[in-house]
Amino acid sequence: MSNILTTLQNININSITDNLSIENIKENFGVIQSKISSLRPPQEFFDVRHFSKPSNFTELQQRVTYNLNYYQSNYVAIVLSLSLYALITNLLLLFVIALVGGGVLAISKLGGEDLVTPMGRFSSSQLYTGLLIVALPLAFIASPISTMMWLIGSSCVSILSHASFMEKPIETVFEETV
Repeated sequence: MSNILTTLQNININSITDNLSIENIKENFGVIQSKISSLRPPQEFFDVRHFSKPSNFTELQQRVTYNLNYYQSNYVAIVLSLSLYALITNLLLLFVIALVGGGVLAISKLGGEDLVTPMGRFSSSQLYTGLLIVALPLAFIASPISTMMWLIGSSCVSILSHASFMEKPIETVFEETV
């Protein structure tokens, strides 16, 4: 337990909050904007006329390789949707994430100063320890590992099944033969 407390004391919260600067947010917003603009329309993504069973393993590999690149933004949207669904259906996990995030943010806003309450003075390390003592049992009950395993499994099944059965456009077949 003392190792955990020592580790918590050595964490530099400023390095974490510096990554949330306005410049980084603007840079990330540009990346997100470019990904959104490269989303394929649903009519193309769900076009069942282009679904077929691959004839052999080589064709399966070619389809998966091509479709993972071509529909990359759509697949990211699927993973984000499944993540949102997983959090909505596991409200305790959502609460724990909000509690830890809000707690770390509130403690870091103290700027290393002690928190003075009518019950006494609390240092930053004591506040982090209290947050850990409260959040750890709640996180254990919220089962984040099983939620992550479900998310990984459902994402892989949905993305790989779409990438496997969606035919490559006819134009790419002609480009490969030339």
